[in-house]
Amino acid sequence: MEMTSSERVWLTEEAVECLRSALGKVGVALPSLGVDPVTAATGEPFALVELGRCNVRTAVRLAGALRGAGGQA
Repeated sequence: MEMTSSERVWLTEEAVECLRSALGKVGVALPSLGVDPVTAATGEPFALVELGRCNVRTAVRLAGALRGAGGQA
C-alpha cells in the first residue's frame, strides 16, 4: 500500500523529533531543524530533513557529540 503525502510528512516529522530529542540530550540545538517543504510536497517516499545552519559553537558541540557516539575522545 502506498503512503499518502501526509503520512510521508508525518513519518519525517517523527524522525525530526527523534533527532531533536537525541541532539538535545547531548546539548546540541539546531534551530533550523525541520522537514524540507519542497521534498515534502513531492512524490518521493520520504521528505528530506533540513538540518539548516548553525553557529560555530553549535558545530563544535555537534562534532564533539558525534565523536563521543563513535567512541572517540
